[in-house]
Amino acid sequence: MTPSRTAQALALLIPLALIGGALTSQYGFGLFPCEMCMWQRWPHYTAIVLAALSFVVAPARTPLVVLATLAIAVSGAIGAFHAGVEYDWWEGLTQCSTHFSGEGSALDRIMNAPVIRCDVAPWDLFGVSLAGWNAIFSLGGALVIAILLLKGRKT
Repeated sequence: MTPSRTAQALALLIPLALIGGALTSQYGFGLFPCEMCMWQRWPHYTAIVLAALSFVVAPARTPLVVLATLAIAVSGAIGAFHAGVEYDWWEGLTQCSTHFSGEGSALDRIMNAPVIRCDVAPWDLFGVSLAGWNAIFSLGGALVIAILLLKGRKT
């Protein structure tokens, strides 16, 4: 596989895997996202669409992969900012958000909804929060894709 094709595949697989992990943690393990968690998802959704289009629209393959790579990097940058908020390195832009679920009237659902704070990591692995892992994988992945694209351009 050429470096450009590998970059194209990674531009699709990285955001798919990260969104898959986010949705699994939300719906499988009850880790509801805060507002900044949701902000990190939108660039990944965009990257998935752009990378998928790159497999269909051959003349625009490289520009679409480049745009997908930028979207992945944007999600990583948001993740880095969010991780900094969780670790109290700086103050966030929002205080908290909530998720409405359950039965009953709208007022009951609002009153019983869990408060999902943006400045508290609900889960971590080796001291790194989900936002931190998104930053690591997204920024690292975007860098690898960019290097592969440059390598493919030279060949």
